[in-house]
Amino acid sequence: MKLELRNVGAGYGSRTVLRDLSLELPEGQITTLIGANGSGKSTLLKAAARLLKPRTGGAYLDGRELRRWNTRQLARVLAVLPQLHRAPEEITVGELVAYGRFPHRGLLKGDSVRDREAVDEVLQLTRLEPLRRRAVATLSGGERQRVWIAMTLAQEPRVLFLDEPTTFLDVCCQFEVIELIERWNRTRGVTVLMVLHDLNLAARCSHCLVAMKDGEIRYRGTPRELLTPELLREIFELEAEIAVGSDGIPYCIPTGSCRREAERSGR
Repeated sequence: MKLELRNVGAGYGSRTVLRDLSLELPEGQITTLIGANGSGKSTLLKAAARLLKPRTGGAYLDGRELRRWNTRQLARVLAVLPQLHRAPEEITVGELVAYGRFPHRGLLKGDSVRDREAVDEVLQLTRLEPLRRRAVATLSGGERQRVWIAMTLAQEPRVLFLDEPTTFLDVCCQFEVIELIERWNRTRGVTVLMVLHDLNLAARCSHCLVAMKDGEIRYRGTPRELLTPELLREIFELEAEIAVGSDGIPYCIPTGSCRREAERSGR
């Protein structure tokens, strides 16, 4: 499905974060928003996912403005995993994943055969089947994150939004989560928009990077096009070297802060 933002302005209270911002997501690809803290990445994602009402402009899915979609109808095609989420302590892995089927159930009806198949499928895909009856509260951080992602995948969305899905996870868990997202994109053709802070993870998994600063989209392109010393200096105030792995993917090697250099020059 085609999702685009048209001339979106958004913010919180009296503070404006985004001004006249437009973005079209490539269908069936992974697009990742990168930028320093406060650049507007999460605000953009919230506006695109109908979690934050734009002050101007709007988000459109297949040409239809999101605010005109019925909530249940929209949840059948679009899933969102926010940065922070909580579940009742006693809920099990299987029960939480099954919540993802709610948009597909008829009113006052129980699980259908398809609902049970979908839950079983994502539990296998995310390697959570052995933990199906475990309370989510007893799991490690990486396991819990996989459960939440499994719940969004159980929705069988065609568009998936993820706000910093690897935050607070160790390096191995970060790769597991990213590989899971990549696999779902590759096998189902799901359009993905996510926010990541780790530039090397973003380069590894993304078809397209969108670099933001001061609430604006400054650059958009492939990891090879965007991961350059010049761009990192402008967007992140970071001095870095770029290396290319055997897989052809560029990797960022930070070497220092431009802010310190500016302070020294000022003195």
